[in-house]
Amino acid sequence: MRIFNTLTHSVEPFKPIHPGTVNMYVCGPTVYNFIHIGNARPVIFFDVVRRTFEYLGYTVNFVSNFTDVDDKIITRAKELEIDEIALTQTFIKAFLDDVERLGSTTKYLAPKATEYMQPITNYIAQLIDQGFAYEVDGDVYFDVKKSPEYGILSNRQIDEQELGSRIAVNDKKRHPLDFTLWKKTTEGVKFSSPWGEGRPGWHTECAAMIDDIFGEKIDIHGGGADLVFPHHENEIAQANALHHHHLANIWMHNGHLQIDDSKMSKSEGTVIYVKDLTVDPMGFRLLTLGTYYRAPLMFNDETLNTYTNEWERIKRTYSQAFYALDLIEMLDSEAKNYPDIEILHDRFIDAMTDDFNTANALTHLYALVKLLNQKMREEDAFDIMLAAFNNLKIMFNILGLRISLKRLSKADRHMYHAWKDARKNRDFDRADQLREKLSERGILS
Repeated sequence: MRIFNTLTHSVEPFKPIHPGTVNMYVCGPTVYNFIHIGNARPVIFFDVVRRTFEYLGYTVNFVSNFTDVDDKIITRAKELEIDEIALTQTFIKAFLDDVERLGSTTKYLAPKATEYMQPITNYIAQLIDQGFAYEVDGDVYFDVKKSPEYGILSNRQIDEQELGSRIAVNDKKRHPLDFTLWKKTTEGVKFSSPWGEGRPGWHTECAAMIDDIFGEKIDIHGGGADLVFPHHENEIAQANALHHHHLANIWMHNGHLQIDDSKMSKSEGTVIYVKDLTVDPMGFRLLTLGTYYRAPLMFNDETLNTYTNEWERIKRTYSQAFYALDLIEMLDSEAKNYPDIEILHDRFIDAMTDDFNTANALTHLYALVKLLNQKMREEDAFDIMLAAFNNLKIMFNILGLRISLKRLSKADRHMYHAWKDARKNRDFDRADQLREKLSERGILS
């Protein structure tokens, strides 16, 4: 396994901290609205990372958080005139529904910031005690000048930073880049602390939760490219201050999703929510995997329709093979080895272990689908059909591509054999009627 590490700006061999185990953390959503298709890209990609490691035999401890206390949540709750807790609960459920819809697993540790206040305040207190943070009028800030390596992830120099949309101007700070660890507040959900009532800063939530959950440096930390600075940079600064490490051995970031060459923007109204996708979500998942994860993902209706149609062709071939093998009761049989199929399988795995190059992996999946389609049209090719089908199923599982099929019932089998008898006896009207029913069931094309 080789992975591009944003921290070192190079592709590196993966070496787990604990043999056979991958500890990974991916920044989750701030739950004040539905997720859009740009938010869906890391949901899909890092699920594939987890699946790939599990296929390779690793135990994966996957954590992705919910930020359920934030200024955006307060603003949104006011707009909707509802309680903040009710708002976050609604959008946590909506997020998990969308994750499931996209084919990604929801069975992972999903800590909420509101449930980790004690570990977070303890973490901040340690930073103050060790001289890396300071309190001013109930607010607590991290002192970036005390962090010699600040900028190591984003390759930026402190003195070269400019104030902008992501760096707030604040006269209380010793340096403009000093970031908030604890924010004094009188509105919204607030918590007690040694510095008064308030809530944690976004940048300290993840660092403190990783510290509490894992208790050590982790293997992989992931998220979208927009999180490199300042969020992930600030996480590293805190971990470096307290524990003298960079929080994770490998930092992974997926590229932006762009609509017609423009970055998705809520302010400009160029947002498509996952819940509003009208196509098969697996078609959208295939689209996201069709581009190397570090590159920008170009989205438009034409591209979405292309991948959706491709998925329909794949699904049709897979379903027909499933039913053909089920009819002759071979689905549970042990498949033989065939060199052509093994080559495609090995090339697929090689692509996945070469920095999760899903775009290249899909070319081998498409080739296997084509081979399976050919073998279904040949007489007595069931053994190679089974081998191709089983390997395609492995690829589906790694990529999270999902097709729900039910084994044939006695009625289905009876109908299929009745159709074959009608054809044999040249009863074409009955054969056409039965074919139509079998086609509706997906058993025949």
